[in-house]
Amino acid sequence: MKNSIQDLGLVALMAVLLGVFTVPGKAQVLPEKESVLEKMRLANAYFMKKWPDVGKTIITNKERASNIWTRAVYYEGLMALYGIDPQPEYYNYAERWADFHKWDLRDGDTYTRNADNQCAGQTYIDLYLIDPQPERIKYIKASIDSMMNTSKIDDWSWIDAIQMGLPVFAQLGVIYKDEAYFERMYEMYKFTKEEHG
Repeated sequence: MKNSIQDLGLVALMAVLLGVFTVPGKAQVLPEKESVLEKMRLANAYFMKKWPDVGKTIITNKERASNIWTRAVYYEGLMALYGIDPQPEYYNYAERWADFHKWDLRDGDTYTRNADNQCAGQTYIDLYLIDPQPERIKYIKASIDSMMNTSKIDDWSWIDAIQMGLPVFAQLGVIYKDEAYFERMYEMYKFTKEEHG
């Protein structure tokens, strides 16, 4: 009898646990596309209003050019927004920024290996793809090509570098139909993953 009660208790416990873990959860309802786009427009309008001068330096603990990585990441997002909501003011704002910096990398350091400084190149390339004027990618291509001319692959020692530098290699590989960009990009990624950790 005691074993029957224990068995019954075990069966009851299993039934409760089974019930708890199989009750369907409430599915998350995703927002409508137009609602998301409206919020993206609102956030972008705030940024463009706050920073109407695309060349204004950024001042934190020191003064930095506006084509540093923090601003360049915004412009990546702006070009992605332009891709789904092609408003002329988005394109014009990005183009003014690139023109202000003469399509060059931070501090005019064309041959930098620093992904922080190469990040602006993603937007330069996006703008080039819309209006393919060679001067738009001249400096970012020179920067990446100078990296390709060495065997050094340990530049990306921080995780953000992958987000800032890797896409430029991919973009140039597509534009020039050159596998070497993809191969070097992968070598650098692999080194970051396996050696820098």
